Amino acid sequence: MIDEFKRFGMTDSQRKFTGILQIAGSAGLIAGLKMPGVGLLAAAGFTAMMLVAFIVRIKIKDNILQALPSIIFMLINGWLTVGFFKLW
Repeated sequence: MIDEFKRFGMTDSQRKFTGILQIAGSAGLIAGLKMPGVGLLAAAGFTAMMLVAFIVRIKIKDNILQALPSIIFMLINGWLTVGFFKLW
């Protein structure tokens, strides 16, 4: 991942911050099973994160196959966002 973040033109601080956000988001999704509002925020945050990841992939001129995981995860988390919203 260190090499990938360098390829994306991102700093070590940005890489570490992304990792912290991913851990917090994962905990938020799990907590969302009992507290839908927390799950809603976590899923919405992941959706936004994956949108930014897709934009970065386009910016560095990756092909669609390389960008596909960010699109898929963005759609999954968008679906989770709607689901948590309905529960909230």
